[in-house]
Amino acid sequence: MTTAGMIMMIVSTASITTLTAYCFWRVLTLPNPKDVEHAPLDIDTRDR
Repeated sequence: MTTAGMIMMIVSTASITTLTAYCFWRVLTLPNPKDVEHAPLDIDTRDR
């Protein structure tokens, strides 16, 4: 493998690994949903 091919492989693998780690970090460090999401207390579903 040439030097350019090796550099391309390292850069692409590192960027995919970094993006995956960032996405996992964002999802796993979300605030408590009970503190963020709000819904009205009297939802009328009209299913009577």
